[in-house]
Amino acid sequence: MAKMWAGRTSGLTDKIADDFNSSISFDSKMYRQDILGSMAHASMLGYKNIITKEESDKLIDGLQTILTDLESGSLAIDLSAEDIHMFVEQVLTERIGETGKKLHTARSRNDQVALDFRMYLKDQITTIKGLLVQLNKALCEKAKEYAFAIMPGYTHLQRAQPITFGHHLMAYAFMFLRDIDRLTDCYKRTDVSPIGSCALAGTTFDTDRVYEAEKLGFSEVCLNSLDGVSDRDFTVEFISACSLIMMHLSRFSEEMILWSSWEFKFIELSDDYTTGSSIMPQKKNPDMAELVRGKTGRVYGDLMSILTVLKGLPLAYNKDMQEDKECAFDASETVIACITIFEKMIKTMTANTENMKNAASKGFINATDLADYLVGKGLPFRSAYKISGSIVKDCIKNNKILEELTLGEYKSYSDLIEEDVYNAIDLKTCVEKRISLGGTSFNSVLSQIEYVTKNGAK
Repeated sequence: MAKMWAGRTSGLTDKIADDFNSSISFDSKMYRQDILGSMAHASMLGYKNIITKEESDKLIDGLQTILTDLESGSLAIDLSAEDIHMFVEQVLTERIGETGKKLHTARSRNDQVALDFRMYLKDQITTIKGLLVQLNKALCEKAKEYAFAIMPGYTHLQRAQPITFGHHLMAYAFMFLRDIDRLTDCYKRTDVSPIGSCALAGTTFDTDRVYEAEKLGFSEVCLNSLDGVSDRDFTVEFISACSLIMMHLSRFSEEMILWSSWEFKFIELSDDYTTGSSIMPQKKNPDMAELVRGKTGRVYGDLMSILTVLKGLPLAYNKDMQEDKECAFDASETVIACITIFEKMIKTMTANTENMKNAASKGFINATDLADYLVGKGLPFRSAYKISGSIVKDCIKNNKILEELTLGEYKSYSDLIEEDVYNAIDLKTCVEKRISLGGTSFNSVLSQIEYVTKNGAK
């Protein structure tokens, strides 16, 4: 069958070329955006008397019936069509006759696909933001539950200082808060209508691009037609934001995998989100967290893919740009799936607070507090640091912890040390005294929860 664009060429392409050129297998996801965009375009054509009002209404009614039939399942998308735009226009023409051929007046597939793609990504951004808000709610609830649960904080994967599990969880909540903010920012640059740019140079028809953009809920129109059809910055920005979300989820996954191991046993993941071994009956594998960690590389690949596609393209539209959608769709769908499963894992996760506290009591993670205690007695920090380090060294040699030293032993290092040293190095005191803004004190964690709760949906 000859293509609707036949003219300069016969429109009769080889079957292999048809398959290679076709994009409907993936751009059919945008059928709703394509039809709504066409309805707004038909309305604008009638509003500006480029076609008659009757023709405009006929086009809109025909498009609405196609949308209704697609969503009800009474009309199936023909995967032999070249793309979703040609499929819709072909069905429309079959249903309403010659008037259907007027729909494409004053536009090109170049600005049409850019419009559809922006509309689709706007919807995806809104969905992902909503999921992140829900994930942060789950994190805040869990952080509140464990706001007083003491655990070791780590640097270099070595026990460093005492913190609370609630404080650790809130670190991720702030990462996801930044992700929400990035998506909000990305939405602004996606929310720019390219329709009316046509192939690249605009049109000779007296169109109203602002009218059309407003009908579709866009806040702006692009002001250069070449840029309108060739800009995919918003796609790069969207996949970049997805990559950062996945990086945060992956880091969190890694910790959940470590924490749920027998070596740590800090948390227990629900049976609903773990699997067993086919041969080792004792195993409980954190497969969902591992899959999230693994899928991060996939989204990174999507980002590198779109950057590579765009890096050498001259203006304006090139067929290479057909490759923008699959990577964006994949990134979006992967992120949505990962956040959805992650929220459920967080909600059903439990903490072994005794194991956390036992781990915190070892490793001399209150050594900094001992140094701070000496500073409070008047010693310069570097001198206090050296004394504390010597005490730790001797404790390791004698298989003791700081709490087990007698006051006499402490005084052999410094006469400034008094009975109150034991309170100063108590883990609860160590945590509660970290009152600096953003610190791990119990009140600080509760303040962080309050902040994220208030600002999570901005």
